This record gives sequence, C-alpha cells and structure tokens, in this order.
Amino acid sequence: MIEPSRVLPGNAAERRAALWSFAYFFVLLASYYVLRPLRDQMGITGGVRTLPWLFTATFITLLAVQPLYGALVAALPRVRFIPVVYHFFAANLLIFWAAFSFGAHAAVIARVFFVWVSVFNLFAVTVFWSLMADLFSSEQGKRLFGFIGAGGTAGALLGPLITVTLAGRLGPVNLLLIATAFLELAVFCVYRLEHASHALDKAQPAETARLGGGAFAALPALLRSPYLLGVSLWVSLLSLSATILYLAQAHLVAAGVHGAGAQTRIFASIDLMVSVLTLATQIFATGPLLARFGIGIAAAALPLVYIGAFAALALAPWLAFIIVIQIAQRWANFAIANPARQVLFTVIGREEKYKAKNLIDVVVYRGSDALSGWVFHSLEWLGLKLGMIALCALPLAGGWFLLSLALGRAQARRAARRAARGMVSA
Repeated sequence: MIEPSRVLPGNAAERRAALWSFAYFFVLLASYYVLRPLRDQMGITGGVRTLPWLFTATFITLLAVQPLYGALVAALPRVRFIPVVYHFFAANLLIFWAAFSFGAHAAVIARVFFVWVSVFNLFAVTVFWSLMADLFSSEQGKRLFGFIGAGGTAGALLGPLITVTLAGRLGPVNLLLIATAFLELAVFCVYRLEHASHALDKAQPAETARLGGGAFAALPALLRSPYLLGVSLWVSLLSLSATILYLAQAHLVAAGVHGAGAQTRIFASIDLMVSVLTLATQIFATGPLLARFGIGIAAAALPLVYIGAFAALALAPWLAFIIVIQIAQRWANFAIANPARQVLFTVIGREEKYKAKNLIDVVVYRGSDALSGWVFHSLEWLGLKLGMIALCALPLAGGWFLLSLALGRAQARRAARRAARGMVSA
C-alpha cells in the first residue's frame, strides 16, 4: 500500500492546497488537449512549410497582447485577474464555436484558431505556474510541484480521449463547448485554491492587494536582473532545441511513413508513452529527485538528453532514433526539468512572478520558437542535412547544460537569503 506522505509529502494545509492545484491543472490541460488535435489539423492544411508563418503570427499576436496582460495584472488583485483571464478565453471559444457552426470564412477562421490556441496554451499555463510560484515557497515547490504537474499530465491524457471518443458523435466543432466547460471549472478551482492557501506555512500577501506597476513593467524588470536574463536564455535554448527536433521529426515521418493514419498512430504512440512515463515519474519521483539533487541538476537533465539526441542524429538521422529521442526529451522536460524551472521563479518578487515570468514564458518562448523555425529552414536552404543541423546544435546544448547548473546555484543562494530574512522577521 502506498503511503500518502510519499506521494504528497507535507502537512494538511500543504496537501489541501496541492490537491486543489492538481485539480486546477488537470481541468486546464484537459481543456487545451481537447483543442490541440483541432489546432494541429487546421495548422497542416496549408502544408508543413506554412508552419513558420503561423509561428510568426503567434509571436506577433503575443507582442500585442503582452501589454494588455501587464495592465490587467497591475490593475486587479490576483484573486480577480486570474479568473478574468480564463473567462476571456472561454468567451473566445464560444465565439469560435459560433463562427465554425455558421461556416464564416472557414479557411481564415482555421488559421486564426491555430494562432489563438497557441496563444491560449502559453498564457493559460503561464498564469497557472505564476500562481504556483506565488503560493508555494522554494522548499514547498521542490516537494509538491512534481505532484501538481501530474495533474496537468492526467488532463493531457483525458483531453485526447474525449476528442477521440466524442468527435465523431458530437462533431469537432462542438468539442469547443467541452473545452469551455473545463475552463470554467478551472476558475472554480482557482477560488477554492485561494481559500485553501490561507493556511499554508508561508507569509502570504493579502489576495485583495493589487500588484501595481505598469503595463510595460515586465521588460525593465527582466533587463535589470541577470538572474531573469539567465532564465530567459534557458527558455530560448529550450525552444531552439525543441523546434529542431520537432521539424526533424516532421521531415523523417513525412519521408518514412506514408498515409495519414499511420502517421497519426506514430504521433499518438509517442504522446501516450510520454504521458504514462511522465505521470508515473511526477507522482513518485519528481519531488524526491528535486529535493535530493537540487534545482540545477534537475534543470540540467533536459539539455543532457538533448546533447545525446543531437549527437545521435548527427551520426544517424533515422526515424527510429527520433521517436526514442522525442519520448526521452519530452519525458525529461515534463517530469523533471519543467518542475525545476518553475521553482526558479519562487525566489523572485511577486510582481516579477506575474509580469516578468509571463514575458519569459510567453513572448520569449514563442519568439524563440518562431526564430528557430526560420533558422532551421534557412540551414536547409543552404543545403545542410538533418545530421549537420543536429551537429550545429550540439554546442548550444552544451552551453545550455552549463547554464542550468549556474541557475541552480543562483536559485539556492536566493532561497537561502529569503529564508534568512524570514527567520529574522519572525
């Protein structure tokens, strides 16, 4: 029999807050993963080579939306602006449902929907992890973020299952209503989590207080902080590496596997294997790994996987290798590196957690995503094959590994200073 303290170590208040966080992330990612197959189908209608244009459109949209989000965060307290964000996205889904139902310019709406889902995913998940970094301390995050992340993984399993089961019966368009319902459940979980968080063993600012600052405060805060600049570079290197593997996978699958059904089965098999491995690791191992080895080594696990991946692809750019590599890197990211990356944000100020973090996780990430797509295609245009492109990326993965270790040391120093200040004030 598994002891609850092993899966979810902590006191009763921490468990209650972690369980509501688990539920919140569960319904949030269930909503996204109901939408993701619809987005991917709409994204490939124009061919693989149109994807960089859609990535670029997503980045431009994020640049336009970021100041609006910053103004919202500055004007409203946490307990109000987070529900506003999710209500806004839910209203958007109802508008898309009406547009698709009445067949208004289907091709144009499909492209807009692809960009919108990409924006929604980044904003919705970033807001979630900003709240986690605000509610939980660094020490609590090491113990609990793995379990909380498992909620998202479970939601990522449920979402596609709903799509596969109900798409034929209800029609793909009506799945938007199910995604909307999940978003509204996420708002309910936010309110319950706010109530549960009052009993946490951590000095919490009143949730009625505004964060203040300006709509454009995120950029100066980012530029003034070497620590946040380091996190930004970490995210950029993650995006670059992931995009190279994503495009390499698209090319190898397109060349080696014929037929939409066979290609879909490969992608589905990868998703299933990643989700099962990630869920098991997050529930049983992520917390102990972060506590035992520290944030730096946990964050460095992902670039270490990429070093092996790029070396393997440079020697033998084969389809079998890319499948194994994709499973390994996505597992390492979701199960180990991403919880570690979220702990990095527990040691910065509250305004930075919602503004600078959003700028990093949304604009920096998607901007790097768009740039990486064009870099990959430029290298192809110059005549480089997949093996050579992987070889060019290898030094970047090595630098990313060293950066991870440095950020881990910086996070530990900041956490120690915050703990010392807490003891003095107590």
